[in-house]
Formats: sequence, C-alpha cells, structure tokens
Amino acid sequence: MGVNCGLCCTKINNISVTLGQKEILKDVNIHIHCGHLEVIIGKNGAGKSTLLRAILGEVKHTGEIIFTNKEKNGAPIRIGYVPQRINVENSPMTVYDMIASFTSNKPVFLYKNKKTYEDIKKHLKDFGAEELIDSKVNRLSGGELQRVLLAMATIPYPDLLILDEPISGIDKNGKEQFYKNINDLKNNHDLAIILVSHDFEFVKKYADDVIMLDGKVVENGKPEEVFASKAFKETFGGEA
Repeated sequence: MGVNCGLCCTKINNISVTLGQKEILKDVNIHIHCGHLEVIIGKNGAGKSTLLRAILGEVKHTGEIIFTNKEKNGAPIRIGYVPQRINVENSPMTVYDMIASFTSNKPVFLYKNKKTYEDIKKHLKDFGAEELIDSKVNRLSGGELQRVLLAMATIPYPDLLILDEPISGIDKNGKEQFYKNINDLKNNHDLAIILVSHDFEFVKKYADDVIMLDGKVVENGKPEEVFASKAFKETFGGEA
C-alpha cells in the first residue's frame, strides 16, 4: 500500500458491518490513491459486496470513510459505480437514451439533443463502444453492456470508481476489452479504482494491490505476495 496519497485518496478506516446478529465485516482498513487499482478477492460470503455497499453509503457501518482531494479543497468526492449485473431485459431504451437520461435532467425521450448525442458518442469511443449508441440496451451482449455501463459511470470522470465483479459471465473477448478499458482509465485519468474480482489472471496482470477478505482483511499486498500466502492457498486450493 502506498503511503503518499497524491492528489486524491480514499481511506477506509476500521469499517465494521453487522446485519441482524451477524457481523459481516470487522475492522477493515484500505488506503487507495489515484492511479491505483485495488482488487478485493475472497470466497463467497466473505463480505466483498457488503464492503462496496458500505463505501457507497448503502449499508450502516461503524468506522469512517475519508475521501481527500487536494485539488478540490473539500468538495464532495464523485463516485462512479458499475454493478455486477443490471436488468435491462424489458427496456425499450437505446444506449443514447439510457446515458442521456442519466446525465441530463431534461426529458430525453421527447427529442434528441445533437450536442449531447455527439458528446456521448465521443465518450463511448474511449471504451470501444461508439457504434453502440443507437443500439437497444436489451439487445447488447454482456460485454457490450458492461462497456456501456463503464462509460456511463465515468460521465463525468469520478474520483473513485467502484466495480463489483463487472465481467461475471462475459466471454473472453468481452473480458479483454473491459480489462483494457480499466487499465486505460487507471493510466490516463486521475482516479482510484476498487474492483471485486475472481479472475486471478487479470488480478496478477493489472492490480497494484490486492486485499483478501474473509469478514476481515486476511491478506494485503502485491498480487504475487497475496497469491503466495497460506491464506490464499487454503481458501482457493493453491497458488494463482
């Protein structure tokens, strides 16, 4: 973990979550700064999605989450979020409709704003998805939909981007394109990324740091360190 925060950082200090009588998370500490990809791994039920929901403010927790951005002088942090899945099966919207309705307070179904259309198309191009702008969202493949959701989560570019197993069920080509997009975001934009993933091949290649959760942080370090640890081998049956 880096100590120097740079322009912006997220400090998750002693986060604990109890639901009913069950303690889901206990004293979780994470320090992530801009330009870094922090990957969270763990078995099912380890508390990974609960931690993300705590960061997003969706579940009650103790401890504190501190966002610092030295350029903004205390302005609220922007968080982008890509969920594991989204149900668009019955949606009649096009990609333009979905993104424009998300980014504008004007009724986008009544007319198509030419400037908004071009701005969205230009942004989609950064994610290899510009040709999808007029496509119905319910006709997109899993990989196409995740690229569109990633593009939508980065309008405007956030300070912190949270990704909850975003490539679950996506084919190999879709995964590679998504990974490329994540790596480009990390390298070219001043944002921090927290990603939950089971894809250890990707984690080894792209992660700056890895946190292994099992209700608490059981391992924390560079990918090669975590994958060589006793806890990892006992949980996942060998070194990645």
